[in-house]
Amino acid sequence: MPKSLPAAFLHNFLGHSPDWYKLTIIGFLAANPILLIAAGPVITGWVLLFEFIFTLMMALKCYPLQPGGLLAIEAVILGLVTPHEIYHEVQAGLPVILLLMFMVAGIYFLREVLVYIFTKLLVLVKSKTLLAFVLLLAGAVLSAFLDALTVLAVMITVTGGFYGVYHRVASGKQAHQDSHDESTDDEVQDSWRNELDDFRAFLRNLMMHGAIGTTIGGVCTLVGEPQNLLIGQEAGWQFVQFAIEMSPVTIPTVVAGLLTCVLVEKLRWFSYGVEMPDNVRAILAEYERQEDAKMTDSHRQVMIVQAAVALLLIVALASHWAEVGIIGLMVIVLATSFTGVVEEGRIGKAFEAALPFTALLVVFFVIVGEIHHQHLFDPILEWVLTLEGRAEAIALFAASGLLSAISDNVFVASIWISEIKGAFERGEINRDAFDMLAVAINTGTNIPSIATPNGQAAFLFLLTSALAPLIRLSYFRMVWMAIPYLITMTSAAVVGVLYFL
Repeated sequence: MPKSLPAAFLHNFLGHSPDWYKLTIIGFLAANPILLIAAGPVITGWVLLFEFIFTLMMALKCYPLQPGGLLAIEAVILGLVTPHEIYHEVQAGLPVILLLMFMVAGIYFLREVLVYIFTKLLVLVKSKTLLAFVLLLAGAVLSAFLDALTVLAVMITVTGGFYGVYHRVASGKQAHQDSHDESTDDEVQDSWRNELDDFRAFLRNLMMHGAIGTTIGGVCTLVGEPQNLLIGQEAGWQFVQFAIEMSPVTIPTVVAGLLTCVLVEKLRWFSYGVEMPDNVRAILAEYERQEDAKMTDSHRQVMIVQAAVALLLIVALASHWAEVGIIGLMVIVLATSFTGVVEEGRIGKAFEAALPFTALLVVFFVIVGEIHHQHLFDPILEWVLTLEGRAEAIALFAASGLLSAISDNVFVASIWISEIKGAFERGEINRDAFDMLAVAINTGTNIPSIATPNGQAAFLFLLTSALAPLIRLSYFRMVWMAIPYLITMTSAAVVGVLYFL
């Protein structure tokens, strides 16, 4: 029977997402104008913020761009934020937008050499605990000098390569088996499914360790995270001084993160400790041997070019030759020019992964603008500034972490640092107090914000990437797997603030 118009609308609205989810979004959109009239803009602003967070939680049901975008449009229509404020937030976030547009695409053109290197690592390192530790440490070291999104983009590319290799080989073997035996035993089918589930869990473990690693390293240096640069500029700290000022808190945090990696892998807590299935390791080892055997001079030339460009990328980012996104554009030009990738269609594929997230980030800036316009965080800020000494530092650390977990850590850091800079310039606090509070803000916006994917752009990027549904990495699973790191690293940071600052 043909569908009625309302049924057809519901069927088409937000695509193939569940009907209950569609009705929930419609309910949000209908309730907000009523709430604005009944409760005012501040309450409505908080409600809309949590509605947006709900769309992020349901990222595997429906990409958040559409439902979150509808809420953002409604926020503008209801006057909770103005188009001018949105444009201002986008201007402030332009470096991150450029990074997503060009750096992630640039990494795409380095994928052969990256997959080659990490496949060697994956095959040679038999201990899962050691592999997880090395990946977390690599993420931390790289993120201390590069941007966390860049590092995670590399990991996503490499992990996607692992999954693709296994899936192609396993699917081919299963199809061959089915063609010879139309009544394939259910036990064999279950074995394939169990192996795939274990491999997905193994890759989830590695990706979460790597993502946490970007947070561990990102908090340590001036270039690790965007808010670090903002705080360093306001405090007048150069690269070395920034690292020294942060070290009383960051050193205990790094140690806690590394020990937590070993602990959760050994004890198999919070879904960690899943080993790579033996058959998968055999498939990857065979793939490695085949790739080595059929590698031609042309392939070697491509690998050499990509390796050289990757080294140039590290030097350029560590030396701050330009904004990260501009360096990414340089990587695209160099990596494609010298490997023969000159067709528009082949170049365009590199942008497919990042542009949906770039659009989502702009929608996120609408919500950030709404937070700013409605002064949603002002009461918390005013309370924190009534405290004194280390109590103020701990309160600022906690408030920064809490607010960063539900909004944007760059936005939170910019508000806090401007307020304490104003207090310092008015003579309300001395220089020592200002430095202590600046450290509390930086560590607070970096470390407790791992509680949810909202707080870290790198986490949100991973959650909304094409890899996440392949390895079954959902919002709630990310939250669950981040808990041990959240507890240990936040505790270590608090100890650092209390006793070492």
